Amino acid sequence: MRTAARWALASAMVFAGISHLTWARKEFRAQVPDFARELMDEDGVVVASGVVEVLLGASLVALPGSRRRVGAILAAFFIAIFPGNIEQWLRRRDGFGLDTDRKRFFRLFFQPVLVAWALWSTRR
Repeated sequence: MRTAARWALASAMVFAGISHLTWARKEFRAQVPDFARELMDEDGVVVASGVVEVLLGASLVALPGSRRRVGAILAAFFIAIFPGNIEQWLRRRDGFGLDTDRKRFFRLFFQPVLVAWALWSTRR
């Protein structure tokens, strides 16, 4: 079960990362928090996070000896990007069909699920 969950998460991460770099770049810009926009161009943030997502997703399956470490890094990544989700809700930024306050608010509850998924699927 953990192996299937890890592979599913890896696939989702690679897919999300590729979408950051290609067709969904504009949508992902809605999730870039203002403080990150002050440090780097919002498109740069989207591209950088996309590259990180591809690398983390691939690492989940390509580095079996580092599975727990990669899971912990991925969980930390999910925590690190959470402020973008909060700001998307607070600033009422549409993206990915999250076009109401309610949808944006309920999206926030998915982030802890991702953290748990990353940690659980990489335990031995």
